[in-house]
Amino acid sequence: HRSRKLKYRNGRRRFFILRYPEELAWHTNLSRKILRKSPQLEKFHQFLVSETESGNISRQEAVSMIPPLLLNAHPHHKILDMCAAPGSKTTQLIEMLHADMNVPFPEGFVIANDVDNKRCYLLVHQAKRLSSPCIMVVNHDASSIPRLKIDVDGRKEILFYDRILCDVPCSGDGTMRKNIDVWKKWTTLNSLQLHGLQLRIATRGAEQLVEGGRMVYSTCSLNPIEDEAVIASLLEKSEGALELADVSSELPGLKWMPGIAHWKVMTKDGQWFSEWEQVPHSRHTQIRPTMFPPKDPEKLQAMHLERCLRILPHHQNTGGFFVAVLVKKSSMPWNKRPPKIQGEPLVEPREPVRSRPAHPAEGAAVDPAEPESKPASGMDDTDITERSENVENSGSKKDGVCGPPPSKKMKLFGFKEDPFVFIPEDDPLFPPIQKFYALDPSFPKMNLLTRTTEGKKRQLYMVSKELRNVLVNNSERMKVINTGIKVWCRNNSGEEFDCAFRLAQEGIYTLYPFINSRIITVSIEDIKILLTQENPFFRKLSSETYSQAKDLAKGSIVLKYEPDPAKPDTLQCPIVLCGWRGKASIRTFVPKNERLHYLRMMGLEGLAEKKKEGTVVAQESTDSSGLPEDEVSAEHGAEQATSADASEDTSADTSEDAGVDPASDPSGPAPGEAVLPR
Repeated sequence: HRSRKLKYRNGRRRFFILRYPEELAWHTNLSRKILRKSPQLEKFHQFLVSETESGNISRQEAVSMIPPLLLNAHPHHKILDMCAAPGSKTTQLIEMLHADMNVPFPEGFVIANDVDNKRCYLLVHQAKRLSSPCIMVVNHDASSIPRLKIDVDGRKEILFYDRILCDVPCSGDGTMRKNIDVWKKWTTLNSLQLHGLQLRIATRGAEQLVEGGRMVYSTCSLNPIEDEAVIASLLEKSEGALELADVSSELPGLKWMPGIAHWKVMTKDGQWFSEWEQVPHSRHTQIRPTMFPPKDPEKLQAMHLERCLRILPHHQNTGGFFVAVLVKKSSMPWNKRPPKIQGEPLVEPREPVRSRPAHPAEGAAVDPAEPESKPASGMDDTDITERSENVENSGSKKDGVCGPPPSKKMKLFGFKEDPFVFIPEDDPLFPPIQKFYALDPSFPKMNLLTRTTEGKKRQLYMVSKELRNVLVNNSERMKVINTGIKVWCRNNSGEEFDCAFRLAQEGIYTLYPFINSRIITVSIEDIKILLTQENPFFRKLSSETYSQAKDLAKGSIVLKYEPDPAKPDTLQCPIVLCGWRGKASIRTFVPKNERLHYLRMMGLEGLAEKKKEGTVVAQESTDSSGLPEDEVSAEHGAEQATSADASEDTSADTSEDAGVDPASDPSGPAPGEAVLPR
């Protein structure tokens, strides 16, 4: 967010993607090999890697940016990304939430889900680059993702989402230009196996969409069995509750073809069928009625399948993609009960009883003969679960006859994550922090949490008020992998400085609006010194900075740079850094890639490279003139006192940041891949 208005050109030939808002997307036609190996492009490649790692740009296939744009998300929307990993589209959604840079806690949030536990950690790594308190990563099968509840004025209500991104698993035949394996491994059986799963995921998404909300269904496949067939089947069984939106004017300049209304189904043996009645009984386990277009021409015309977007590779030098935008007009036919649960007490929800076989794992081969996941009656899955519990409880000992043994509660999670424990309002941990940093009374301290229930709390995290509501009321209902941003870290020697916790750079932009003390306003020259030297002494900084620092006690501080409109040649965007005021020096706790980002904005990228090579001296140990004697003798001790904190702040927490970000892959972006500045 800090460099949202910056456009890096540097003389390189890059092409602007006209359809992206605010002219913030660029792409290059360089191959991975050329970008990685060419000496002339070394700086550009380093720029891409470091800026991506620090979260200031995002890289992905250009056509993959379209579904989040068509979602039309706003900061107040509750968003569900059903199949989120590796997280490129999720980062777009997070940035849409933070469109207003002056609001640290938007009303909306993003819940990013994926069925693969390992890919969830990759998703966490992607999301953490953006330092948002409004993102939660969960691990569930998207086709049976649990229905959540939230507290609204003392009663529980079902959580319905304003926006849902349904980027389902697919055969990937639209990636034929960049994925060579498609040419070798593609068969028609792929789409036949995935169709049922895709339909169940889309159906579950439609159930959790609020009336008037928008859901985007997308695949990187051009096979109508995975595209129009899923949409047509979903529209047919929704009985008018869903309709396809006309989004032809929302992305001007985008080339696309309308969706098709007629198609045939082919077996792996090359046999074609144009309607379900032609399919022999022996094929019913592979081919299902929902794979064919509706036979009624009036019903087919009313669906407006031509509103789907088919993006072909040659249209704008991208991969192939299918996108359909659905709007919910009313409740689904099997979900006709009122959305609010009136008068339900605020207690922890019971774990649901398994009333029917679980859906197959996402991405696995699906038996086409399996019945639809949702009943056609007026009950949803919650109704069935509750009714089955009542039947078992009431009939178990009727007439003194022992009934069947009670059903065991479903084990939701095969393994557990570290807990999310919110800080109690009367916890003695917070008052020293509040006093030390003079936090504003409006600071939402109830949104602070830790990841441990025993021992000293080493790190404090913060989430938005809305995500706290979700966490508190669904702790037994969902498996949360990660949420919140780190705002404070325990300093081992912090007790000597009246506060045991120092600020974390990851959450400084969220905390800064609430901090009223320990803020030092620095000049652009001070910023350069602080970012290029590890522990600069007071004498190296401006007199204004020194006069502010000398009045502060030792401990964590905020370093704030405000641009000067009278000096247009200097950096014109504000910078907020967290640092440490020692006995005779000040140092910053800023990760390496973020340092490079700020230096690059100030035109000091070459100086950063020299620092990397070790040619820039971290600090001068001689010439201590101008300092009081006690400060000179304390310099060495001040450096040692903060060295451990620096390494702790710039290193990743392996328990929470596991996974590898593909954006930091030294191979660089693929041809046609877009670069999106934050």
